[in-house]
Formats: sequence, C-alpha cells, structure tokens
Amino acid sequence: MPALGQIVERVRSKNAGPFWVSVDVFCGSPDVFSRVRDAVSTDRIAALYGQPVAAVQAYFLTDLNVIKLSFPRPTVQGARDDRDMHGAQWAVLLAEMEINQPA
Repeated sequence: MPALGQIVERVRSKNAGPFWVSVDVFCGSPDVFSRVRDAVSTDRIAALYGQPVAAVQAYFLTDLNVIKLSFPRPTVQGARDDRDMHGAQWAVLLAEMEINQPA
C-alpha cells in the first residue's frame, strides 16, 4: 500500500493559533481527492494523532481538491514542553499513513 504522501502533491501542517494544529492535504486532482477523502476518516485521524474523535475537525474542499484537518495541540504553542513551535512536523505522520490501492 502506498503512503498518502506518495499519491498527493503536498501535505503540510501549521499552527492554527496557539491551541490548534491544522494539516492540509493538497490532492491535485479529483481522482486523488476522492481516494484520499475515502481513506481519511475522523476516527483514523484521531487514532493517528492521539485525539478524541470529537476533537478532530475535517473539511473537504472539493473545488480545490484539498482536505483540511484540525485538532488541538497537545501543549500550548511556546510552552516549555512544546517540541514543535510552528506545528510543521505533524504533517509527517499523515504523509506516512498507508492508503488502500484503488479497486
């Protein structure tokens, strides 16, 4: 099975304020968008990032072929034990998530 990062154009993450992280998946085409949308459930994202399902917000921007995921940061941005001040490393986990081959 390929990793999500191998089939999309880009996966990026960033702060969405000091309390939230946002991960954007730029799919590039409607076919890839559909495939990724079907594979990226809030249950799966919550498990990947160690979040309760209710805390994960997913937005599917069909016209742009983009999926936006948001969830609370485990620590406030800039706190002493914050290991990713800019929220940039969260994308790696999603990019490495395996996606099923199309049928």
